[in-house]
Amino acid sequence: MAKRDYYDVLGVDKSADEKTIKKAYRKVAMKYHPDRNPDNKEAEEKFKEAAEAYEILSDQNKKARYDRFGHAGVDGNAGGGFGGRGGMSMDDIFSQFGDIFGDGGSPFESFFGGGGGRSSRSRGGQKGADLRIKVAMTLEEVLSGVSKKIKVKKQKTCGSCSGSGAKDKGSVSTCGSCGGSGYVRQVKSTFLGQMQTTTVCPTCNGSGQKITANCTSCRGEGRVYDNETMDIEIPAGVEDGMRLSMRGYGNSGKNGGPSGDLIINVEVKNHEHFSRDGKNIVYDLFLNFADAALGIQAEVPTLTGKVKIPIPAGTQAGKILRLRGKGLPSVQSYGEGDLLVNVNIWTPKNLNKEETELLEKMRDMPNFKPNPGKSEKGFFERMRDYFQ
Repeated sequence: MAKRDYYDVLGVDKSADEKTIKKAYRKVAMKYHPDRNPDNKEAEEKFKEAAEAYEILSDQNKKARYDRFGHAGVDGNAGGGFGGRGGMSMDDIFSQFGDIFGDGGSPFESFFGGGGGRSSRSRGGQKGADLRIKVAMTLEEVLSGVSKKIKVKKQKTCGSCSGSGAKDKGSVSTCGSCGGSGYVRQVKSTFLGQMQTTTVCPTCNGSGQKITANCTSCRGEGRVYDNETMDIEIPAGVEDGMRLSMRGYGNSGKNGGPSGDLIINVEVKNHEHFSRDGKNIVYDLFLNFADAALGIQAEVPTLTGKVKIPIPAGTQAGKILRLRGKGLPSVQSYGEGDLLVNVNIWTPKNLNKEETELLEKMRDMPNFKPNPGKSEKGFFERMRDYFQ
């Protein structure tokens, strides 16, 4: 059966921002939540479908690939670590996205026991914190994308106890409060009447086990601080201030819980020659008066090397020459931007006697008197051409 369009699943259009996508997901997930639709296989599938759509559309990298290539662009990523919707379990969903339900006073707080409904059902400990780093890039790296090797200090799974937090196997027993299930059932009164909810066991925090003696290396945390070197891939076309995420590359969870995410904040360095305007890059070309009047083959830099461009005779200051396809790609659209060459006429300073006399002779010549005429474009017309 063909997958539905992710935007249709959540009922949003492609221009929807992160806040709108999040709000739409909460609405759909609430409608088809298993606790509201017990033993309803169709509702369960729609709930999983919504989780898969949100997992893709809430991630800038995956959303960009999906917008460009459709489902083929995110095959293997759909469902993130779930292995696609077919392999996605409820515990997986609540582990990854459960906190979204408790954000901002969600109705799930009253219906499903607070803070994230079944998110507490994810067994194996507490999820690790996200890890945030800043990555500086040059415009040349933005042009092609780059792989960077980074070294970070993070919480990693304890090697001595394999994340359990226990000294040895004999130091672990079944939790007496939940009987090893990791959660307990409670009956709550709501405006719909009494509702039975399942919440994390307060005694074992959802692990189903009780530790009688802590691991000496991690002191029962199941994780220790250590350095890790990792390779990260930054796609072409990223912009300054853009935030990327790598799911599961953050700090390890407590007592074997799932890892947090690695959040990458992109910082694009200022360039020696260019300024940036979205996908376009802008270069200021300075010509002397003679070259502008007579015309010249001018050499200008690009992000991939120097090129020569013809400057027509009589070129005026403020003229913008466009080199198509010499700009930057975008992570969210097709094609490349342009290199915009902004022509400036350099006025000489500190003239010597010979130069001064020559210019005095030229001053009153007919062709040296300003005569823009109707063919010359004004400032606003040039700006309109610039943005076309």
